[in-house]
Amino acid sequence: MIKVFLNGSSGQMGQLIAKNIESYDDMQIVGKKDKDVFEKGEQFDIVIDFSLPEGSKEAFQIAKQNKAAFLCGTTNLSHNFIQALKSEKEIPVFCAPNVSIGVFLFSRLLKEAVQKYQGYNFALHEEHHAKKKDAPSGTAKSLAAFIGFPEEKITYVRKGKVPGTHSLTITSSVGDEEILLQHKALDRNLFASSAVKIARWLVNQKGGFYTMENFVK
Repeated sequence: MIKVFLNGSSGQMGQLIAKNIESYDDMQIVGKKDKDVFEKGEQFDIVIDFSLPEGSKEAFQIAKQNKAAFLCGTTNLSHNFIQALKSEKEIPVFCAPNVSIGVFLFSRLLKEAVQKYQGYNFALHEEHHAKKKDAPSGTAKSLAAFIGFPEEKITYVRKGKVPGTHSLTITSSVGDEEILLQHKALDRNLFASSAVKIARWLVNQKGGFYTMENFVK
């Protein structure tokens, strides 16, 4: 039985993750934390964190104190905290601004496109639901860093209930052709189901830092 402590349990992602965990016979939520809730029952194997940056720091300490794995899908983390996660050796730690396998493969496609289309102009744009607090998104920032695109030039829109759309537009220098590469999440459950799959994998890893690249392999 994989026992889970869920941080950010009342958020949209937290609720979806809880539903996904319920679909497994060998997984169980034994503790949860949010701004107004802190419930901790028996010992757990992993802390799953989809919250806010300050909440992630607390969740990481909870994981370390209980010698449990730590999966962090929270975005807009500070550089210092990310470095602390990368330096962890005692417990398995996974951190990614986007846990979708499709987004991971999309990032590799973008990198190849940027390398192939020398001399072309690039524009990176993202759209998310109106309630998303960070802008540009952590995923957009990660994509920009990966392909060498200036973060300050990312454009974004917050509207409706859009789960998440990221696009790279490639335009020739003379304006005679345009290529659009896009990843569109159609349902937020995409991220929740992927997070649970990663959690099931992470509990079997040795202490250290892991990313989507490790998981996809």
